Amino acid sequence: MGIIGSGSIGSELARLAVAAGDEVMVANSRGPETLVGLVAELGAAAQAGTVEEAASFGELTVLAVPLSAYGTLPLELLSGRAVLSTGNYYPSRDGRIAELDSLDLTTAEYETKLLPGAVIVKAFNNIVAHHIPSLTRPTDAADRSGMAVFGDSEDAKVLISSVVAGMGFDPVDAGTLAESWRTEPESGAYTLVYAADPESFFSNFSTDMGAPVPASRLRDLVDASTRAAVAEREF
Repeated sequence: MGIIGSGSIGSELARLAVAAGDEVMVANSRGPETLVGLVAELGAAAQAGTVEEAASFGELTVLAVPLSAYGTLPLELLSGRAVLSTGNYYPSRDGRIAELDSLDLTTAEYETKLLPGAVIVKAFNNIVAHHIPSLTRPTDAADRSGMAVFGDSEDAKVLISSVVAGMGFDPVDAGTLAESWRTEPESGAYTLVYAADPESFFSNFSTDMGAPVPASRLRDLVDASTRAAVAEREF
């Protein structure tokens, strides 16, 4: 798979993909030469590339970049590809976006407008980066956690779900992109669901190592989730 974005989420997913036996190409906006250390850590199954190269590498593309970077992505290379989007809308970083503030669109639906032709699937957007490696488990582990997967294409959801499973989480088919608000920031199934201590998570989430959330429990949380008042979001 190609992974565009080498920040905390992109790097963690690259590590899990390599551990699952996949080949990855990692790219960022600063160029392949800035990824020498990460690629060396990942080993022979990883290579650095340009954004264009990563956009067409392997079976799917992972996007771990801010919404503001979508305008620089190679649309023609992503068209027709399954794209795993891990991102969220944060006004403090992305600026105010009227279509999201009004709740006319979910973030994932807005992404399909920014990337026409790409087959967007949303996952890993409701978990903080350091909880990903701490909660990944083998397939038969009793304490394996679920991960919500949203998409409008069944074929793409099957592909992304297999990737999620390989990375150590039980994929939970949570519905369409129109329903993906259920795991957006401040919803009832956002990052807090994986917290070991919800109280301390609010004060300093970086020290919380996470707690397993079985797929059945996650499905209940997603179903019961309430939609955030996005226009009031400031962080």
